[in-house]
Amino acid sequence: MGEMGLRERKKQRMYQDVSDIAVRLFLERGFDAVPVAEVAAAAGISKPTLFRYFPAKEDLVLHRIADHETEAARVVAGAADPVGALRRHFLAGLDRRDPVTGLNDHPEVLAFHRLLYGTPSLAARAYAHQERSEAALAEALGGDLDARLAAGQIVAVQRVLALENWRRIAAGESVEDVAPDAVRAAERAFGRLAEALPELRSAH
Repeated sequence: MGEMGLRERKKQRMYQDVSDIAVRLFLERGFDAVPVAEVAAAAGISKPTLFRYFPAKEDLVLHRIADHETEAARVVAGAADPVGALRRHFLAGLDRRDPVTGLNDHPEVLAFHRLLYGTPSLAARAYAHQERSEAALAEALGGDLDARLAAGQIVAVQRVLALENWRRIAAGESVEDVAPDAVRAAERAFGRLAEALPELRSAH
C-alpha cells in the first residue's frame, strides 16, 4: 500500500513537473511555436513517454485545471441545498482569490488565462473539460434530464462570472476594485439559480 502510494505520488509529481515546463515554454514563445519534442527534451523524457502521460499537446496545459473537473460534483454530494452549497463554495473562492473564479491578478495567472483563452485549440479543449464537469455535476444531482438541465445552467453561471472577473482584471482593473462587484454578481446569479431550480432543494 505504501509502495503504491509512493508510486502514485511520483506519477503525480511527473505530471506536474512536465506540465509546468510545458506551460513555461508556451508562455515564452506561444503554444503553436513549441513542438512537443522540445517539451519532452526540456523535461528529460522521451516523446513517447510524454504522450503516455499527456495524450494530446493541449493536455500539457489543461492539466492545471484538471482537478476542477469534478469540483462542483464534489461540492453538491449529499448537500440538502446544492445551489446554496455551490454559492458558498464560489464566494469562498472569491474570498481566497482562487484563479478559477477569475478574481486573481497574479501575473502568472493572467498569462496562463491569456494562453488558455487566446489559443483556439486550448479553448476547444477547455470546452470539453467544461462538458465533463457538467456531466459529473448532472450525475451528482440525480442524472435525469432535470439534473442535466440544472447542471448546464449552474456551469454556465460559474463560467460567465469567472470570465467577467478575468476580463476586467486583464483589462487593467485591480482585484480590490473588481471584488465587491464580483461578490454582488455571484450573489445575484446564484439567487436566480435558486429561484429557477426549486426542485433541487426538494429532491435532495
